Amino acid sequence: MSNTLRLAVAVLGNAASVSLYAAPMVTFKRVIRKKSTEEFSCIPYIIGLLNCLLFTWYGLPIVSYKWENFPLVTVNGVGIALELSYVLIYFWYSSPKGKVKVAMITTPVLLVFCITVAVSTFFLHDTTHRKLLVGSIGLVVSVALYGSPLVAMKKVIQTKSVEFMPLPLSLCAFSASVFWLAYGILVRDVFVAGPSLVGTPLSILQLVIYFKYRKERVMEESKIGDLEKGSIELEKVVKVEKIVTNCEQC
Repeated sequence: MSNTLRLAVAVLGNAASVSLYAAPMVTFKRVIRKKSTEEFSCIPYIIGLLNCLLFTWYGLPIVSYKWENFPLVTVNGVGIALELSYVLIYFWYSSPKGKVKVAMITTPVLLVFCITVAVSTFFLHDTTHRKLLVGSIGLVVSVALYGSPLVAMKKVIQTKSVEFMPLPLSLCAFSASVFWLAYGILVRDVFVAGPSLVGTPLSILQLVIYFKYRKERVMEESKIGDLEKGSIELEKVVKVEKIVTNCEQC
């Protein structure tokens, strides 16, 4: 029963996470269409790539005990492919200055991963210490990744517009956080559950902010619609009065 529950939660977590990783496709279709990265930042995708690399490594039998964390390998393997694609597309359509920036950020990120792999493979000789090292670094990176929507939330509050924080993306983030928190608790792995302890409340906050400002936006649009309708009616009355006046003069 417990194994079935773990498998079910892992499958749901995989589905939610893949949806979350796939969400930026819309952004990069726009980048390809316009052949420009515009004002988009490459940092979330590079951090996302590092996060996927670390947790794929964490889930492999070299770090974890046998295949106890196999679901991490599957979902983060997909994540690596998608995040790497985003970084490469961003690099391709960046200005020369932008390309230098991408290279300067990506190089130390890949260096961190390579050093983590080397230390955990050659200097640590049991799964306990390997999991501690890789999991700790992965936890820090995941918290940074989950914290990135704070910028979008700030922008929504400032502009009172939810266009910067799409609802499907917020729902996917919430679902992924909840399922991986549940999975981490079921397998009793603090490094799997840990990121979601931060991600779950942040994603709830995203949804609260979305519905708050979405409601205000709808009310404003309704008021604008009423004003426009009133203006049209007023114009009609004025036109009728002019016609009547002209007729009386005749």
